Amino acid sequence: MHCLTIRQPWATLIALGEKKFETRSWNTSYRGELAIHAGKKIDKAICRQEPFKSVLSKHGYTEDNLPVGVIIAAGLLEECYEITRSENGEGWVSGKEYDFGDYTEGRFAWKLEGMTPLNHPIPAKGRLSLWEYPVNEAESKSGLSF
Repeated sequence: MHCLTIRQPWATLIALGEKKFETRSWNTSYRGELAIHAGKKIDKAICRQEPFKSVLSKHGYTEDNLPVGVIIAAGLLEECYEITRSENGEGWVSGKEYDFGDYTEGRFAWKLEGMTPLNHPIPAKGRLSLWEYPVNEAESKSGLSF
């Protein structure tokens, strides 16, 4: 399964369904199943700022209890949009979503669908870019496979 490593708290926001777009400096032609891996780094300063603090708190999270070094969710990478000056996310990004990403012109917004938290996070070493995680039978029972 394709995986994407994301720093905290953004990985958890995706797993909770609070963040539907992941913004990146690079494009991808890949579409399909995608697992979200929570990297080992936590941006603790951003966890203390709004709207991050209140959204995380609503789900029982703080900067001190975010999962790290594990695959935490799975869903689909549905589309990848280039962010242009005329758009900057306007019209297709709303609410807190805009605060959770970097919609600077020239970046890319990866539209995520059906992201579901795993019942049992899977320890894994993250990597840069998209990377492949081999799914075995035990992990498929944890909710990683489709």
